[in-house]
Amino acid sequence: MAQLAPSKQELQLLNKHKPWIETTYHGIVTENDDKVLLDPPLIALDKDAPLRYAGEICGFRIHGQNVPFEAVVLDKSTGEGVIRAKGPLDCELQKEHTFTLQAYDCGEGPDGANMKKSHKATVHIQVNDINEYAPVFKEKSYKATVMEGKQYDSILRVEAVDADCSFQFSQICSYDIVTPEVPFTVDKDGYIKNTEKLNYGKERMYKLTVTAYDCGKNRASEDVLVKINVKPTCKPGWTGFNKRIEYEPGTGSLPLFPSVHLETCDEPITSIQANIELETNHIGKGCDRDTYSEKALHKLCGASGGGTVELLPAPSSATNWTVGLPTDNGHDSDQVFEFNGTQAVKVPEGVVSTSLKEPFTVSVWMRHGPGAHDKETVLCNSDKTGMNRHHYSLYVHNCRLILLLRQEPTETENYKPAEFHWKLDQVCDKEWHHYVVNVEFPSVSLFVDGASFEPFLVTEDYPLRPSKIDSQLTIGACWQGGSGHMAQFFRGNLAGLMIHSGKMENKKVIDCLYTCKEGLDVQLPEEVATSIKVEFNPNQSSLSVEGDDIDAFDKVMQHISYLNSRQFPTPGIRHLRVSTTVKCFKEEACVTVPDAEGYVMVLQPEEPKISLSGIDHFARGAAEFESPEGVTLFPELRIVSTITREVEAEVEAEVEAEAETVVSEEIMHNLDTCEVSALGDELDGEHESLELDPAQLTQRSLEMTSSTLGLVITGVSTMAQYETVLHLIRYKNWHTEALFDRKFKLVCSELNGRYISNDFKVEVNVIHTVNPMEHANDAMVQPNFINPVHHASVDLSGHNLVNPHQASVVPSAATVVIVVCVSFLVFMIVLGVFRVRATHQGVARDQEAGKENEMDWDDSALTITVNPMEDQHSSEDDEEEEEEEESEDGEEEDDITSAESESSEEEEGAEEEGQQGASRQQQLEWDDSTLTY
Repeated sequence: MAQLAPSKQELQLLNKHKPWIETTYHGIVTENDDKVLLDPPLIALDKDAPLRYAGEICGFRIHGQNVPFEAVVLDKSTGEGVIRAKGPLDCELQKEHTFTLQAYDCGEGPDGANMKKSHKATVHIQVNDINEYAPVFKEKSYKATVMEGKQYDSILRVEAVDADCSFQFSQICSYDIVTPEVPFTVDKDGYIKNTEKLNYGKERMYKLTVTAYDCGKNRASEDVLVKINVKPTCKPGWTGFNKRIEYEPGTGSLPLFPSVHLETCDEPITSIQANIELETNHIGKGCDRDTYSEKALHKLCGASGGGTVELLPAPSSATNWTVGLPTDNGHDSDQVFEFNGTQAVKVPEGVVSTSLKEPFTVSVWMRHGPGAHDKETVLCNSDKTGMNRHHYSLYVHNCRLILLLRQEPTETENYKPAEFHWKLDQVCDKEWHHYVVNVEFPSVSLFVDGASFEPFLVTEDYPLRPSKIDSQLTIGACWQGGSGHMAQFFRGNLAGLMIHSGKMENKKVIDCLYTCKEGLDVQLPEEVATSIKVEFNPNQSSLSVEGDDIDAFDKVMQHISYLNSRQFPTPGIRHLRVSTTVKCFKEEACVTVPDAEGYVMVLQPEEPKISLSGIDHFARGAAEFESPEGVTLFPELRIVSTITREVEAEVEAEVEAEAETVVSEEIMHNLDTCEVSALGDELDGEHESLELDPAQLTQRSLEMTSSTLGLVITGVSTMAQYETVLHLIRYKNWHTEALFDRKFKLVCSELNGRYISNDFKVEVNVIHTVNPMEHANDAMVQPNFINPVHHASVDLSGHNLVNPHQASVVPSAATVVIVVCVSFLVFMIVLGVFRVRATHQGVARDQEAGKENEMDWDDSALTITVNPMEDQHSSEDDEEEEEEEESEDGEEEDDITSAESESSEEEEGAEEEGQQGASRQQQLEWDDSTLTY
């Protein structure tokens, strides 16, 4: 009999209970498998069983984001299920997974109505690793250096890693040296050591191949190469030390030891001290210093003003007493005078006051040695005639420097300090030293190379007795007035001898005078600034470095540099020495480091070429020379300095040879002297002079000395300042009747004559003019065909023109001769007019080409007056003129300028000055082609 289906009401009473599962499950899954082993097994129970649907389990649901697992029902009636991976799992990405799980029954019927769900269970699943990765070394290769004959516990360590996620497969269990028969071994941690003492002579470098294994016995994917260098037995010393260091002028500081390292052979160091010495005794006066005159250096260093006299100046027209002294021919790039025991010079009267104002200072650069038993005089002021009394002197005797200072007569004749003795090694060491003696009687102080020295002996004497005998100041010996000869000659070198009266030099000025322009420099890195101690000597030619850390010590040494601040340094070698002391425990010198020696080669600087240019030939009316202002000598002077450099030129790719080209570039630097001298006859002080406003010099800190030879401007200043001052020089002559031309030469120099300009020569011509309405005799011979309104001007240089003021006193016979000669001149001018008209058009075409060579003058009001006794010669030279027409107050005047052609200038430049003057006196140079009639 068939079973009846339950009614609806019966079904509602069937599904009374929820499914039940465990609260926690733990599972394991392997990377290459999708089946999860759960503990406990996944089984869902329902109390409604064995009812169909209500007591059956239809599914499991997993809760969580991106869960890579799914739960599947294997048997609905028993509620058995499994969890499996949806896809391949990667232990290296995630070792564990956690999520929640619920079970669902089948509800009350086939449609799953009123299904019930269990509580949520927590599932923890661990992903098991498989040994899928091989070890990989951290470095592509390894290298180390070992000393021969030494057994190491460890030379270096190789290290590999494994990407597997498990402890077993990710650990490196062993390393192995693949290369056979090498004296090395490697332990399980990768440390390599030698199995025997290595010999540098046998093998200098070993190459080993090393592999690694993980704990799953997987071998490294790639073996690694290990290089071990064998060094010979360690020798302490400096490595990376370059013996030759080239220094290019103008490049600032140059590191001397950029790659240096102190090798101490792994000794336990407690302190290191290094002394770096730059030997510059053979350069200039002990090192590279500015070679301006000593007087200029005093000003640059801030010395007080007046009262400074340079007793050994560079020879010039104004300071010529040192002309006969031998010099070192520029070996020291400085003005150095040699005294061999036979030379001495007398300083002219008036250069130094006979009685020095107190206080005063004597300063000098001196190189002397060895000592002698005879007195050797540096500076001496003694009686000129009659007696041999020494008023004051500075001399050397038995390696002692002695200042003699006899007091002048006073009312009381008591003993007073007269001789001050200093016993100094520097006096006889054959090296340059700077001596400054400050006198503030009775106190006398001495500075040698900036350091102060007290006299070890002071002797006294009576003041000098009154006398009317003049004194004589000498250098290099002492003048014996009684016998009339020199004595106590000096043997050595002197430079920069100065007397500065009225004020003592302070320590700051003295230090400035002695300071070198080259030396050592160091910029301490911040990380070692506190751990390393650095000290310099006063002139920075040596420094000491002290510390206890080798790495920090190396860094400081690598930052030591050479610096030369001169624009044009003295080229040559500067020797360099590094001496080192290394101490270990108990303050003992356990490591001996040999001295390291090298040299700095200062290359030859590009030397400047100082060029003077401007108008070198012009004429002015006599009235301008006689005026209070005079004539400007250098109105358009230009001072330019250039250097020539060789640079690599750009060439085509196929050209292999390197091409070089020479370029000239303008540079700015200072000048210290410009000398204007008169060529030919010296200046006659009775009627001519060269003048320059002293105020213009003072405001530029320049000085001027003048004589009958010319004038000399001195002082360190820019080329622009010198140019401005030279523009203001004026030549005056208040007796021009017999003067027709005057020639001058200008020469400028830098660094006390080290660089000298070209000789710039200027010729000025005097144009003598006469007003025809003022003198009756001149009116008599006024040509009728010359319009009085139009005045022709000509260059009459070299011709003796008649002074118009002498016309009134000419005898009658002479007057007749003058009239005849002037008539002859009129005849010659008429012939010239016809010639001018024939060539007028040709000359007009050439007027523009002559502008560059015109002589600069203004002669718009000239009337030609020629000495009839002179030979009349018409100039046949090719000359060019420019005609300028100006309308002023309704009148028209012609300004006619005469200029020599280029060919004439070239010919004159090839002739000697005497020939030029003779030529100008024998011919009349003019071109009247542009006269208007």
